[in-house]
Amino acid sequence: MEPEVSYNRTAIVIGVHPCYEINDFNYIMTKHPSILCVLLFIFLVLLSVVTVCGNLLVIISVIYFTQLHTPTNYLILSVAVADLLVGIIVFPLSMAFSLSSCLYHEDLFCKVRSSFDVTLSTCSILNLCCISIDRYYAVCQPLLYKTKVNHRTAVIMILVSWGGSALIGIGILIAGLNNEKCVERCLIDALTENIIGPILSFYFPVIIMLCIYLKIFLVAQKQARRIQIKPSQSTKSGVTISKMERKATKTLAIVLGVFLLCWTPFFLCITFSPLSDNSVPVPVIETLNWLTLLNSMLNPFIYAFFYSWFRSAFTIIISGKIFRGDFTNTRLLK
Repeated sequence: MEPEVSYNRTAIVIGVHPCYEINDFNYIMTKHPSILCVLLFIFLVLLSVVTVCGNLLVIISVIYFTQLHTPTNYLILSVAVADLLVGIIVFPLSMAFSLSSCLYHEDLFCKVRSSFDVTLSTCSILNLCCISIDRYYAVCQPLLYKTKVNHRTAVIMILVSWGGSALIGIGILIAGLNNEKCVERCLIDALTENIIGPILSFYFPVIIMLCIYLKIFLVAQKQARRIQIKPSQSTKSGVTISKMERKATKTLAIVLGVFLLCWTPFFLCITFSPLSDNSVPVPVIETLNWLTLLNSMLNPFIYAFFYSWFRSAFTIIISGKIFRGDFTNTRLLK
């Protein structure tokens, strides 16, 4: 059987794993794991804990503080929920299976894990796509922003993102199960798993987001030049709002950039590996797999670094002040 890499983050690969040994051509847990294996699992457990705690801070902040009840922050909340579920569900399952038996053979549980993985990662990128639309109206169409993007619009975007990602995840799961019934890979299921899936959940949304952010950048540059040339025609409040929107857009563009840095290598691997006769080494596929999961941990740190109001909210929550009084209407620093 030719080695391949499939979209569900599993692979048939050739190599040695520090935590498993070969027994009658099957990989089983070794009775004497190496120090590297122990350190690796400790590191991944800490990674999971940091991911869960960081995204919990974002979720609590947006829900608790009235100042953060905005359409943009509701979309950020949706991304944080997806990242939180990655930390709770995908991280432990990936530690148990993606770094072990799922790399070498797939069973139903491995495919279910992969379905969760695909669903949550697709949800993150679809929410990021919605955020880019929100930023487009905030910067390029500021007079229409409040009518076009409101709480109702944000809820619809969130429901579409979660519903669409669930359909894609279920489709990938069904395609993977159907492949087992074929002597050779069924053409339609192979296309769904390795071509249609990545296009719908990664390439197509990324192209849309890049085009939108390019448009936002061009409009922001034009606005900045206009303010420099004719400052008297821009009120002080108008300039302040424009700067705030540009800062928010810059921060969310950085979130997108980090997402692409974490995810692009993996999708390029699964896109071009089937075209090669060489198998993917175990360390490579494991590194790419965990690089994608690392993205779920990084987002809260980006918000804390660039958003002063998130830093203020995090400080109040971590210090335990929210348990000693009502801070819902606290004016967070900007």
